[in-house]
Amino acid sequence: MYAIIATGGKQYKVSEGDVIYVEKLAAEKDSAVTFDQVLAIGGDKLAVGDEVANASVSGKVLDQVKGSKVIVYHYKRKTGYHKKNGHRQAYTKVQIEKINA
Repeated sequence: MYAIIATGGKQYKVSEGDVIYVEKLAAEKDSAVTFDQVLAIGGDKLAVGDEVANASVSGKVLDQVKGSKVIVYHYKRKTGYHKKNGHRQAYTKVQIEKINA
């Protein structure tokens, strides 16, 4: 059985026991988190729309981590203008525990 959930503006296909990295959530380490926005539940047959209106996916926050560094470099020729910035995106590492259908 799998579910498709939406969080942080992205969609994830998850099964029980999966470990996913989602956009940073305001949750402490080892706390429980519930994803209420379930788009579909699959298995023997696919359920979407009103069939999954009351479905949810529960998980456990394993850690708050940062992604790899991305270098952003702006440059304009002949003017001496250049600017270098770096960015590390914050993620939450979540283990999926149960799909409540």
